[in-house]
Amino acid sequence: MYESFFEKTAGDPYCPAEGVWGDTKAGFTSVLKCTNSAGKRKRECNLNAQWKDEVSECVNSDLYNVLQNAKISDTGLGALDKNAETIFSNLNNVTQNSGRINTFANVNASVDVLSTMSDKLKVVDNVTTTKNLLASSSNLLDESLENSWNKQNPESNQTLAEKYLQSVENLIKMSTISNDSDQKNIDIGTCSGKTCTNTVFNAAVTVRSSGNGIVKTAGFNNLQDYLPNRTDLTSDINSIVVSTTTTEGGKENLQITIKFPLLTPRPPDVSLQCVSWNYNQSKWTDDGCVWGGASKPDECTCNHLTSFAILMSRRPIEIPYMTEITYAGLSVSVVSLVISLLIELTVWSKVVKTNTLYLRHTAHVNISLCLLVADCCFLASSKPESISEIWCRIAALLKHFCYLAMFFWMLSLSTTLLHQAVFLFHKVSKKTYLRFSLILGYVCPFLIVFITFLTNNAGAQGAYFSTKTCWLVYSGTLKGTIYTFILPVGIIVFINLFAMIVVIMKLLDHKITEKSHEKEIQAAKTVLRSVILLTPIFGLPWIFGFATFSLDLTAGAVTLAVNYAFVVLNAFQGLFILLTTCLGDRMTREALLNSFRKKAPPTISESSTKLESTTKKS
Repeated sequence: MYESFFEKTAGDPYCPAEGVWGDTKAGFTSVLKCTNSAGKRKRECNLNAQWKDEVSECVNSDLYNVLQNAKISDTGLGALDKNAETIFSNLNNVTQNSGRINTFANVNASVDVLSTMSDKLKVVDNVTTTKNLLASSSNLLDESLENSWNKQNPESNQTLAEKYLQSVENLIKMSTISNDSDQKNIDIGTCSGKTCTNTVFNAAVTVRSSGNGIVKTAGFNNLQDYLPNRTDLTSDINSIVVSTTTTEGGKENLQITIKFPLLTPRPPDVSLQCVSWNYNQSKWTDDGCVWGGASKPDECTCNHLTSFAILMSRRPIEIPYMTEITYAGLSVSVVSLVISLLIELTVWSKVVKTNTLYLRHTAHVNISLCLLVADCCFLASSKPESISEIWCRIAALLKHFCYLAMFFWMLSLSTTLLHQAVFLFHKVSKKTYLRFSLILGYVCPFLIVFITFLTNNAGAQGAYFSTKTCWLVYSGTLKGTIYTFILPVGIIVFINLFAMIVVIMKLLDHKITEKSHEKEIQAAKTVLRSVILLTPIFGLPWIFGFATFSLDLTAGAVTLAVNYAFVVLNAFQGLFILLTTCLGDRMTREALLNSFRKKAPPTISESSTKLESTTKKS
């Protein structure tokens, strides 16, 4: 593009005058001198004859003078030291008021001053000079200047933030650091020896080497937001930038251990990456750095000097084949539960011969129905990112209720069986059984879900459920709505275990082995067998499920094994019910076989036999 005004020629497309900007030919840039400041103002007229936004290169006059003094300062050692004191003092005075420099052009000019002095100076041993250069460097990292760091019309591969970091890092390396050198946005620590530790903005940096050099560590507030992150689609910078330098004597056999305070807490299913700034490639790289893992999530160990930070992945760790196993297991479970319910419908009149068996089969039907609805909701919300928030909330609500109802029906089964055993099979009507079971099986879980929903901002996202999983929220030990599921389930499993022990002891008691109770005893054994089978089928998966919340996915093979165990046991619950409490029950199996035999057409031999007998009679 050209930089000029022009005289209009007939037929030439142009941008009409607007305010201080005169008519400008398409494809040209109009340029004006800045008022009361140094530099130019530019506004381009694009090829479509439309004005683009103004680009201001206006630099505060005082700052411009500081920059010019830095560029023309004498390179003689003594003169340069004196000039440096004046330049950094003036720079500090200008940058103290962020309102005077809150444009890209002003921040760029300030960084140019630091870069110029970094190139010219060899050593800074004046305490006042050091204090002013650190103060001015800190001023540039003020939060109010956040939008002034965005580079407009980049002219080189090196960004403004990288140029700043390299210049300040070099100036700190050559400076004499005193105890009162810390600034608002720059914290500096020094130490010496083969092993020494500096702490800057709560980040502890321990350097081990075979030499005895002086180690200088600087922490930079807000700079992490300005350095380009070329992995920004997959990760975010999750720490301040920490720079470490040392004198020549301390560069041998280096090992640097950095404990970063994380800016955002790390979820247990997200990995971190320790990185250092590579000036040759102008990007963060993990060369020579190792993350501490799940046991030391805030720790990095590196073998070289530069500036360091931690990146946090935006996406959780994906466990291989987990989705496929879930889909396969839930599909098999849904089919198994439908078959189980059809079998119950077929054999109901043949197997329900006592009140105890009535209880057992009623509970089995309701448990199967609850699990069927929950599994269907699980399948419908298996890809939370593809459904709306309202459907995700409904899925979480239904799963919460149905899974709880499933366990409460188990509780109904075990408590009524316990009542029968303790009171020597005292007869209770079916209506009483059913009324008690319906209240325990559905009203109790409904109240838990209803109260949890209301007390968590009416089921708000992040409070009651998570849009990442369409399930309840886990926020730490005894924190989060997940505990309104885990605690009732834990209590029910404990009661079931207690009931099983009591019932077994009663069944072994000689007092109830009378023939008058023989049918009830056999029925009780059948129900007991169901409770013994269902308790681990439903309880064990959620023990693994709770472990998946507390274990860290980056911890290795054990965590992966627990996750696989939870998915397999939970996804195939419907199949386990079909095989154990349905087809595994002798009475149900025999009744089902008899039903098939009655419905099967007679064979040829059976037909001929019947014909012969009919002939003989006649």
